Amino acid sequence: MRSSSVQLDPLNSPHPIPWNWVLANLTVTEDSEAAHRQYYRSQSLISPDGQYAAYSRIQMQVHPDFTQSWVSSVLFLENLRTGDLRTITASSPLSMSGQPTEVDPAEAVAGTIAILVPIAWSATGDRILAREFESIFGSDIASDYAVIWDRQLNRTSTVAPTRIQYTNAVLLGWSQAHPEQTLFQAGNLGESPWPLWTVDLAGQTTAAPRDRPQVFGRSVNSIWTGPQSHL
Repeated sequence: MRSSSVQLDPLNSPHPIPWNWVLANLTVTEDSEAAHRQYYRSQSLISPDGQYAAYSRIQMQVHPDFTQSWVSSVLFLENLRTGDLRTITASSPLSMSGQPTEVDPAEAVAGTIAILVPIAWSATGDRILAREFESIFGSDIASDYAVIWDRQLNRTSTVAPTRIQYTNAVLLGWSQAHPEQTLFQAGNLGESPWPLWTVDLAGQTTAAPRDRPQVFGRSVNSIWTGPQSHL
């Protein structure tokens, strides 16, 4: 049995989402007859130039029938010099739009999981790379998308491997061979090892058997990191 201090991840990603927190909320709900909401804030990821901090706020609607629960999130980018705050959202299949810090339950899709967490800045701090993990409660559907915000262009892109056969993709970081591209590991359940792929902003996917991931930035905990009181 794993220690509770070990962060579990559905895809064994090197950049784990707060899956322990999700599972703990589902366990508590077994003894409850009412739906309720929980919140979690990720660590802050500081850019290499020290100008920006990126962090996520994750919202979970917990239902007595766990297959009716849902999880959504939004990524915040804070300018540490001016205090300006902007929000970044994914455009992947299960991502949910809505208010910057809250999803309207009427607009949410029961059973969906969409967790967005920052994993790396570029070497110069001009781009942020976030992992969008998407799944459905009670299923084996689970895969990653890469969400990239370009500071110079103020543009957000959401990409994943295309034109290859796979059931699951895991975002590893930036490509070492092509730093402007993302590096994924993707393959089919029951097969191993899964090959490496680089993916550019247009979704062009190329085999990268000798590539390695790279990440930049510094993770910082704050008093707000971790589970937060629900309303």
